[in-house]
Amino acid sequence: MKTVDIYTDGACSYNPGPGGYGAVLIYGKTEKEISGYKEMTTNNEMELMAALKALQMLKHPCKVTLYSDSAYLVNAFLQGWIENWESLGWNKKKDELKNRQLWMDLAAEAKKHQMTWVKVKGHSDNEYNNRCDELARNEIIRNHKPSKE
Repeated sequence: MKTVDIYTDGACSYNPGPGGYGAVLIYGKTEKEISGYKEMTTNNEMELMAALKALQMLKHPCKVTLYSDSAYLVNAFLQGWIENWESLGWNKKKDELKNRQLWMDLAAEAKKHQMTWVKVKGHSDNEYNNRCDELARNEIIRNHKPSKE
């Protein structure tokens, strides 16, 4: 089974507002960068999108270590939130689960692989996390066209 390291990050201006995501996939000495943009989104949505899009790049089951500075993302897997939401039919007891479809898609992708989730400190000395942040922010800069009022 191939071993892949994935670093992800999401960014959003104004939250909600224009957002971007970035990911770096590392397999041996090969690195692949991906990124994307959404006009109206939230930071949390972009964090989930980065992880989802990165996992969707994998063509076969792999041993994946996914690094993210998003406690929202990492804790959902490490603290059993995913299993709880799934057991409740992807609903929460008190209110609606935000980003429901993204969580469902992400859980399905994660099940294809042997996953390890790692929370990293954001905006610190992790070069790959910093690169993902740069990719996400560059998507916003490149794609967002402010309205003229």
